[in-house]
Amino acid sequence: MRTSSTFSVLFWIYMQRSKGGEAPIYARISLDNKKLNISLKRKIAVELWDSKKQRSTGVDAFDLELNEFLDQEYSRLFQYYQELRIEGKVRSLENIKKKYFGETEKLYSLEDIFEYHNTICFSKLKPNTQRLYGTSQNYIRKFLKHEFGRKDYYLQELDYNFVLKFENFLRKVKPNHYKKNLQHNAVMKHIQRLKKMISLAYRMEWIDKNPFLNFQSTLEPREREFLPAEDLSKIENKDLKLERLERVRDLFIFSCYTGISYGDLVLLTPENLNIGINGKLWIVTRRMKNGNSVKVPLLTKAVNIIEKYKGESGCQVTATLLPKISNQKVNQYLKEIATLCEVRKNVTFHLARHTFATTVALSNGMPIETVSKILGHKKLSTTQIYAKVVERKLSDDMEMLENKIQKINQINNDSFINGSV
Repeated sequence: MRTSSTFSVLFWIYMQRSKGGEAPIYARISLDNKKLNISLKRKIAVELWDSKKQRSTGVDAFDLELNEFLDQEYSRLFQYYQELRIEGKVRSLENIKKKYFGETEKLYSLEDIFEYHNTICFSKLKPNTQRLYGTSQNYIRKFLKHEFGRKDYYLQELDYNFVLKFENFLRKVKPNHYKKNLQHNAVMKHIQRLKKMISLAYRMEWIDKNPFLNFQSTLEPREREFLPAEDLSKIENKDLKLERLERVRDLFIFSCYTGISYGDLVLLTPENLNIGINGKLWIVTRRMKNGNSVKVPLLTKAVNIIEKYKGESGCQVTATLLPKISNQKVNQYLKEIATLCEVRKNVTFHLARHTFATTVALSNGMPIETVSKILGHKKLSTTQIYAKVVERKLSDDMEMLENKIQKINQINNDSFINGSV
């Protein structure tokens, strides 16, 4: 929580500007060890000023009125400080001074930059990226309520400490669709989105300083998870009693044999089906994430799933090639399927795309350049991550084989020794 601020007011006379035995009176306001002087537009005879009492020692009507004026200004300045606190605005010396002189200035908040970003920048973003920004903004709102008990926060209040507290808050978050806390990379992605929005506000001169100036967000390299052939077979061949699980299983298997992501799969329509150069069915589409053209020659298992839902009432209503189910429901049902199939991995829909790249394609000799084209990657280096995974698996498999051979040789050696004896 934020620590309480220390505010004080001191009246003094500016001796260096004294003239004719009179000096101008100033109010020095102090907030958290910062000071600012305000001219009160009043003068007093130097010999009548009591620096300890900060008042005039005179007894005539002018001096009595001056002391009353100083009492009023003292109260006004404290009142403006309290108003800023109650209104939830930035408590700064400049804002107190502006209130004192009746100046008004637009103070932009997080909700202001959210609205501006969503109105001006959303049209340039892919639908999934728009969704992720919405999620990040909601996490920021939850953080404000949890940490400060507020619905909004002024941009001028943001500092490095705010960023650190937000990071700490995110690391304790447990999303509804995910039983564990947010992982490091997910936390960094949310912070990066906030950083982009605040940087936009900084470039538009809504704030004087960028609180992210000294913050370094780092992403940890992650090994791509995938289903090995035996787990894929378990899911394919399991007799599922519930139609909702079977439909989700079909979407997942379709992705395992095409590499098409969830976001692209749910947008497929019959118009995306084409007869390719080999005279067989192909999927021709564009990746929602990067706009790259994707052409996928369909394997028999993928064709069978398309045939299964051809003319299905739900697909006709949504005008899609396959059943349209929300991402949250898909991942929720996949966890049920994994449990029923005794698959111990954390099965999510994106695992299907990784499984296509590794188990289905690269492990069966498909050139990495072809895999990259099918996945719609912009760079071959992105696809090479899967190749490293396959190489690591080959290495592990070879090590297991080596261990088995050594055990067999040990048994044979023991048998030979015992037989000799």
